[in-house]
Amino acid sequence: MTAVDDNRTARARMGRRRTMRVLVTLGATTALVTGAVTQASAAAVTPATQAMPQPAALQQAIPPPQDDPFYTPPDPLPDVEPGTVFRSRQIDVSDNGFSVPVNAWQVLYRSTSATFEPNAVSGTVIVPEGAWTGEGERPLVSYAVGTHGLGPECAPSYKLATGSEREFSLFSQALNRGWAVVVTDYEGLGTPGPHTYVAGRSLGHAQLDATRAAAELPDAGLGDTAQVGLWGYSEGGFSTAWAAQRAADYAPELNVAGAAVGAAPADMEDMANLHDGGPASGLVLAAAVGLARAYPDAPFEEILTDEGKEMAAEISTQCVEEFSARYAFRSLSSYTTVDDPMALPEWQRVLDDIRLGGTTPQAPAMIYHSPTDELVTFDQAIVLNEAWCGSGATVQFQPAVIGDHVLGAITGAPLAVDYLGGRFTGQQAPDTCATAP
Repeated sequence: MTAVDDNRTARARMGRRRTMRVLVTLGATTALVTGAVTQASAAAVTPATQAMPQPAALQQAIPPPQDDPFYTPPDPLPDVEPGTVFRSRQIDVSDNGFSVPVNAWQVLYRSTSATFEPNAVSGTVIVPEGAWTGEGERPLVSYAVGTHGLGPECAPSYKLATGSEREFSLFSQALNRGWAVVVTDYEGLGTPGPHTYVAGRSLGHAQLDATRAAAELPDAGLGDTAQVGLWGYSEGGFSTAWAAQRAADYAPELNVAGAAVGAAPADMEDMANLHDGGPASGLVLAAAVGLARAYPDAPFEEILTDEGKEMAAEISTQCVEEFSARYAFRSLSSYTTVDDPMALPEWQRVLDDIRLGGTTPQAPAMIYHSPTDELVTFDQAIVLNEAWCGSGATVQFQPAVIGDHVLGAITGAPLAVDYLGGRFTGQQAPDTCATAP
């Protein structure tokens, strides 16, 4: 074994010990945010910032997505352009604790799957009530959440409507600056699922099309030439990185000013190998379920044992807190009839397809990541930074984030907002590629 291998083994052991510590607190003040195969929820918050529990009457008054016709896509799906709004309705999100008065709408809009098939995705558009007093049109931040789960009741739009969305304390920092925010639910989260968890291209498309949908919504009063900032952490950082890579080709009309990419796993296979069978293994299993839905040609149902089929059915309906606790310390191979399902050629193609770094973002980007992140390890940020810098992107590599994975979402958020603010005001984008680590 080489010195490099020794370091990797030690890092993996340390990461698993820290992951266990995070899981122990899962039922209290945190929600796991793991991205790609292991992100923990960027939404973990302290009691001071956590939304207060809502009365049972409110929860009952708002039906979950699976019982709400709003989330049911038109059948057949109309032949319309990506970003087209199928339907919208105004909602009240004040119970989440926003510090500025806002108006909000749920939207159901057309997007595109990982395999380039048309689909329908839900989301939420939030606009401060106060008039925009800055130059030009009000900027729009397209925000992507960290891991919420695979079931319909995990959808951010539903959580915002019921006052239970933990990540409001992060993206409300954009609203405090007068910017509008749109939050995608991703494919299969809200709309019939399960969510295509960690299917990067699908995530990026959903985030870009949410931006288009927000601009199309008449009551929101947003201009179609407004500057757009892409932002997300963990699974949301993975989505944002994919949106940044896809924007020029998929949505060239959007005026993307910059992207803030937090704790994005550049290589899902590395993350799966690190956490399979460990404390965060429920997220590895969830990733397998999500990717199997996104890539139906990859063998999954046919290689599952009976227990594996029960696992997949259960995870398909659960939020991250549930399957993280239920399926800790389980290996993927224990649910399959093959020893190493990730080594199958079809799954190798899937893992290659979702690997970040193969396309150069045309807009400037900041990669922010804590060096002590135990779930999405810091080397993932280094890999992505090297790939983007090597292809000519303008990147600010920002390791000045404090804490483990969960805390990094909170301490990194002000850095992300400041970065986007600089892009919206026309400041020259910082570029650290010349001194890339």
